[in-house]
Amino acid sequence: MKIAIHGLGRMGMQIAHKLVDDQHDVIAFNRSLDKVDQAVGFGAIRAETKEAVVKEFNGEPAVVWIMLPADIVDQQVDEWFQVLPAGSIIIDGGNSDYRLTKQLAARIEEHGLKLVDVGTSGGVWGYQNGFSMMSGANDRTAFETVEPALKTLAQPEGGYAYFGPNGSGHFVKMVHNAIEYGMMESLAEGYRVLREGPYENLDLAAAGEVWQHRSVITSWLNELCRDSLKENPTLEGINGYVAENGEARWTLETANQMNIPMPAIQAAMDVRIASQKGEVSFATQLLAAMRNKFGGHALNKDD
Repeated sequence: MKIAIHGLGRMGMQIAHKLVDDQHDVIAFNRSLDKVDQAVGFGAIRAETKEAVVKEFNGEPAVVWIMLPADIVDQQVDEWFQVLPAGSIIIDGGNSDYRLTKQLAARIEEHGLKLVDVGTSGGVWGYQNGFSMMSGANDRTAFETVEPALKTLAQPEGGYAYFGPNGSGHFVKMVHNAIEYGMMESLAEGYRVLREGPYENLDLAAAGEVWQHRSVITSWLNELCRDSLKENPTLEGINGYVAENGEARWTLETANQMNIPMPAIQAAMDVRIASQKGEVSFATQLLAAMRNKFGGHALNKDD
């Protein structure tokens, strides 16, 4: 299928590359043209403006996958309104607040367009392993139109599903990320106890290696802990500041409105907020190391 990728960051570039590799016609568009040059290098079609993107669809409805930070999606969509022909599909593949996604869908439909929200997980390993994608669309035929791209992006070990009307995909991805916070915090605290407990000089990477062999906590996150500790046993040079991207906070807000207690995820969020105020430890250092491993996030605040 023909599809434009707007936003060639850590994940957007991998999405474009993976689609090109599977013979999709990919139009690469990004504010920084060096990123467009990089995409053209692996076979994407160059576009320097939104008008140039639309021109590549030869007057037919376009499909534009936006892979941008949530706080600029609305502004960019407003600009797409000016150039996209009726019937075009906008995909929001970023970490947007599902409540705002529902509002965005209404605005998009007023302009004769369709929205598919695709909460996308896989981090910097998505190109190699496949992405996990959670989709929502008021018009299921819009989801079916973009499904060939999702099938490609899921290869070889990823997956995707349609969950219902707009916002549902981002809602499922939001809860996924909140669960991730709790799992990461539990692992980080456990490794901290190993390091600071009654037995000196325990080999933490060796513990992680054993745990990866059919133990109950075998997981990708534990694998990343093991790898981080193999490479840097004391986590030297990591200051322990841990950012949060909003999705656990939105989950907690939703749960609070529905009187659903979430003590583990709340505690994980509190640790991250405290780390931003200087309350750091070996556990928060390991949290930062995990985020770097799966998402390419900066190890330290000022990196």
